[in-house]
Amino acid sequence: MTVTDKIQAYLEKLPTTSQAEVLDFVEYLFAKATRDAREDEGDLWGNLSITLAMRGMEDEDSPEYTQADLKVTF
Repeated sequence: MTVTDKIQAYLEKLPTTSQAEVLDFVEYLFAKATRDAREDEGDLWGNLSITLAMRGMEDEDSPEYTQADLKVTF
């Protein structure tokens, strides 16, 4: 028996009000899963964007700053 079959068997035994609660919970889980998937995809695009923006910078000479270059000290 699959998980879906087990859920269906229990669901059929519940009163209608409890079935509605189960539906609400399933909709919540679905919304959460799709939101998480969108966030993961957004993270991937963000990482790609940063990687492409920084491409080649490791070969550049970086300026060396000293304390004399500071305009404000705390």
